[in-house]
Amino acid sequence: MMLHALPPESAELSLPQEFTYPFCYQPHPLCVMAAKEVQAFLKTQKQWAKELKAGKMFGVLVVRRNDSLPPRREVGERVLFLAAFSGTLDGKTCHSYFVPPVFDLMEPGCYFQQEQEVISSINAQIASLQAQIKESPLREQMQRELDAYRAEMQQQKEERHRLRAELSAEELVTREPEMIRQSQFQKAELKRLQQEWKQRIEADEAPSHELQQQITQLQQERHNRSIALQQWLFQQFSFLNAKGQSKNLTELFAATPPSGAGECCAPRLLQAAYKEGLQPLCMAEFWVGDSPRDELRQEGHFYPSCNSRCKPILGHMLQGLKVEENPLLSLGNHKLEVIFQNEKMAIVAKPHGMLSVPGKDGLPSVQSIVKEMFPQATGPMMVHRLDMDTCGLMVIALTDEVYHKLQDDFRYHRIQKTYRALLEREMPVGQQGEIRLPLRPDVMDRPRQMVDYQHGKTAVTTYKIIENIEGHALVELQPHTGRTHQLRVHCAHPEGLNNPIVGDRLYGTSSEHLCLQAYRLVIGGKEYTLPDNLGLGIRENFEF
Repeated sequence: MMLHALPPESAELSLPQEFTYPFCYQPHPLCVMAAKEVQAFLKTQKQWAKELKAGKMFGVLVVRRNDSLPPRREVGERVLFLAAFSGTLDGKTCHSYFVPPVFDLMEPGCYFQQEQEVISSINAQIASLQAQIKESPLREQMQRELDAYRAEMQQQKEERHRLRAELSAEELVTREPEMIRQSQFQKAELKRLQQEWKQRIEADEAPSHELQQQITQLQQERHNRSIALQQWLFQQFSFLNAKGQSKNLTELFAATPPSGAGECCAPRLLQAAYKEGLQPLCMAEFWVGDSPRDELRQEGHFYPSCNSRCKPILGHMLQGLKVEENPLLSLGNHKLEVIFQNEKMAIVAKPHGMLSVPGKDGLPSVQSIVKEMFPQATGPMMVHRLDMDTCGLMVIALTDEVYHKLQDDFRYHRIQKTYRALLEREMPVGQQGEIRLPLRPDVMDRPRQMVDYQHGKTAVTTYKIIENIEGHALVELQPHTGRTHQLRVHCAHPEGLNNPIVGDRLYGTSSEHLCLQAYRLVIGGKEYTLPDNLGLGIRENFEF
């Protein structure tokens, strides 16, 4: 394992008092310096250039050594950093510059590799046996003969129908028993032919049946070995925490752990630090290379740890450390400004950081506040929602009848919504157009959304660049569909504006808050606009 020195200017920085909350954070300046050191190292590794261009997540962990060095400088001699990559790099799990994996399943000769070889051998046997199975040529002959007989039966049936229509009542009484016997005989004969052909084909395909039985046995063996190997592997991924306690994947996940659990940067970094007796100070993960087509990753941007793979693991590994509070729990204020009100509805201005409806943390929400503000209201009140990070106008129904009316208006796009957003970079003023990208949830990292042309739902947004402010474009956005994070993804994605919204912690660069606001609503031909003195996160970031 390699410990790396921070640049000399790091000595001027103070150390963090609490460890990074990995699921929402601003990277500490020491982590930013460490990330730049890693990026500089990667540029020297020409053999990885193609893989890095395709994109990969890296991480850094700033640590303090607890050795006997004289404390001449806290940062610089005692404070160093570790680096990690997610998954594999150049087909390997280990490289000298980076910390080792929690468990190296690619180590030559280990039990995992041995079992993988056995399973691969079983796959080869199955493929070989399947190639030997041949369908009997008698099947085609059987089909021709049975088809010919069914055609003859159909002709005879039509002839009987003709006779029944043409014969007199007296003649029909005489001929009917004969026609019934003919029909019964033909059906019995068809069954006899089918049984005869079945016996001939079974005899001809007997060797293939034996091969199929062997295949079934091998498939069952492969299944049993795969399940056993997976369970064994879960046991090998055992994670330490700052208290010295250890838990494996089976103990950390209520259900089957997702693929790749334990192979991300954060668990690798913390595991290495604990094993070496190092004190973790702060951590960050950042992207190198191009963004995948379906995800949104920006070169050099820092990202939170994923929820599905890492949250249960890090929840254990961070025990014993003094960790920052989740910043989302303390965002924003709990005050709603009323923009409009009559006996039927109200329009309020939601600040960023406030939930639209109550969440599991029990924090104040728009719904809980408006229930206190309008005790006379009846019905569910909440007609629509805004993301926690988004601020701006929300419509509140004060009667049950108006609630259903407004819901229909939103559902059938009779209410026009306009948002304003501040983007990370300038764009040509007056540029406008339509963005159409299909979206679906990233099931491995909720609440992030992905662009998916096969399974995603159509999301349409029109936009216009209004002005540039201190190096940032101010854009107006009109969503014509209501997908989760639609505007955020459409701004950030390379096939959209390729320009993330300022403060977008999921798809861009995290900052104090997301600069996205629901700016204007048009309801029943009447326009409601957010007052300039309630910028709620756009213009107050800058001086005019």
